[in-house]
Amino acid sequence: MTELAGTGPLLRLAWRRDRWILLATILVLALLPYSSMAATLGLYPSAAEAASAARLMEDTPSVIALYGPVPALTAEGIGIIKAILMGSLGAALLAFAVVRRHTRTEEEEGRLELVAAGVVGRRAPLAAGVLLAVLAVAATAVLSTVLLLATGAGGGGAVAFAVTVLTAGLVMAGVTAIACQLASTTRGAGAVALGVLGVAYLLRVVGDTAHGAGWLTWLSFLGWAQKVSPYGANRVWILGPALVALLLLLGIADLLLHRRDLGAGLWVARPGPARAGRTLSTPLGLAWRLQRGPVVAWTVGYAVLGAVVGSLASAAGDMASDPGIQDMLRKMSGGQGTVTDLFLGTELRFMAIGAAAFGISAALRLRSEETAGHAEIVLAGAVGRWRWLLGHVLVAFAGAAWLQLVVGVVGGVIAHASAGYPVGALVTAALSTVPAAWVAAGLAVVLFGVVPRGSALAWGLLVVFLLLGEFGELLTLPAWVIGLSPFDHLGSLPGGSASSGGLLGLLTVAALTVALGGAAFRRRDLTT
Repeated sequence: MTELAGTGPLLRLAWRRDRWILLATILVLALLPYSSMAATLGLYPSAAEAASAARLMEDTPSVIALYGPVPALTAEGIGIIKAILMGSLGAALLAFAVVRRHTRTEEEEGRLELVAAGVVGRRAPLAAGVLLAVLAVAATAVLSTVLLLATGAGGGGAVAFAVTVLTAGLVMAGVTAIACQLASTTRGAGAVALGVLGVAYLLRVVGDTAHGAGWLTWLSFLGWAQKVSPYGANRVWILGPALVALLLLLGIADLLLHRRDLGAGLWVARPGPARAGRTLSTPLGLAWRLQRGPVVAWTVGYAVLGAVVGSLASAAGDMASDPGIQDMLRKMSGGQGTVTDLFLGTELRFMAIGAAAFGISAALRLRSEETAGHAEIVLAGAVGRWRWLLGHVLVAFAGAAWLQLVVGVVGGVIAHASAGYPVGALVTAALSTVPAAWVAAGLAVVLFGVVPRGSALAWGLLVVFLLLGEFGELLTLPAWVIGLSPFDHLGSLPGGSASSGGLLGLLTVAALTVALGGAAFRRRDLTT
């Protein structure tokens, strides 16, 4: 038996298990550049106006720090700059999720041990996971190219954007493969891989903004993806180094694979203390202990993002001086106030999507604890199902609110220092988005209770909300379709007023989702 025996059947099994989620993710990731380009091309009547707007973005350090340099002083360059960031990060996260799920997660939950007892080679599970990730990233790249061509943008730039997606996704697949050999748990592998992704982003930011540090960008695979510069230089040759990096990383992962035992990682997990602290005596304390690491990491990220957004306040008026851009921001932010209000409102809504992502992740910890058998042990004692569920829900809801508070306070302080913007106005606007994030997290609780195997569909719902909120108005979708997103009922803060009816409705829906999910969980069997 060769060490790759069984790769084909494992690949087909992985596809069968994840096909609907993968198809939805690929479609959404491909729609992001299409929506951004389609919404941007009509904003500039002439090439001179597009060049002027692009030059303003190019001269704003905060924009370069957040998105990278503008690929070209054209409408296409403006339309693709945000998609470069979202596309490369999306492809990297897709590759990470697929590789980790079909290697380390399968191993941790004991299924891989059963599979390996058959005619399955030592390398087969890793090969199948990486192949599925590469195919998913490649499909995203191809579909993105087709949809970008449909907007009327140039074919060369569309192909270059596909290379951007492939570069980030392929390298991240290799990074995750190594992380899954080092760590002995799914969470540990995620911490390693996402930590590398965070470092790659920081290297790209410093390389693009610090004088004389441009070489740092080439140390980051996200920097490689940005250097492709679709609709600008179109450096498609960067795909070559990305492929070489993937092969090298997989070679290292293979060496590590043969130096560890099945179910273990090269980094031995340290035993915990002999006695648990008082905080672990309650379901809420246990939920917080499990989630405190992600909360700290997300807090640091949101503080950085808040500083970037706040620093852009002083330049928002110049960047959005074009009436077309102002109209776009008005549609995306709720529609009232000064240009600075519109810009900050748009960014805060985007941050709220991220806070909702944290809420969903924290709520879905219920499902991972159940499938790992931990919930069965906890619920075998005096802890009831409602108490256990509410502990995780409270962490999810409080965490989402905390992240928006952080971005509001940090962004408000920076905006006040740079542009005299009121701190309280930004904090209030940030907190007003929290009920929408709670609805998204509540829907994850409903899925956990009603259709536990479909809990991951909560991510698909969030992506739909993102598309409707970011591009629904710009693409003139019917009002009732856009209204399906909870982020469409927030009012128009800052600069306008909150929708009291909308916020009350969102709070009611969030409470009902938790009640429905909890009631369904009480009436179904545990997954054991």
